[in-house]
Amino acid sequence: MEKKKFVFIITHSFDRPDLVAGAFQLAANMRAFDTEVDFFLMDNGALLGKKGFAESLTWQKKDEFSPVHQLINTLIDDFDCKFYICASCVKHYDLDNAELLRNTSVKPGSYLGEMLMERQALTF
Repeated sequence: MEKKKFVFIITHSFDRPDLVAGAFQLAANMRAFDTEVDFFLMDNGALLGKKGFAESLTWQKKDEFSPVHQLINTLIDDFDCKFYICASCVKHYDLDNAELLRNTSVKPGSYLGEMLMERQALTF
């Protein structure tokens, strides 16, 4: 059976941290089954690629998803997932001089188009 590949398109951050946490938790669960999973960050989601930003998201109630920054660390450190920031969002969100997370790079929308030719997409 062919190994499945997914791209999670993340369009939220501070505006819906619960949605982001749910998406990252799902991705970690999928990755634990050796599924190829990477992320394309756009709109408010682009901010998640900035080092230290996810630590500022404090929304949780007791016993819900793991904190967003811990999920990102798990996805990068344990599963070697890649995070791509939409190039069109970089200037808008003042990320052109920001320090980015490890495994994070800036890519144009056309790169997302290429990924979609060979992967299933999940948008959050």
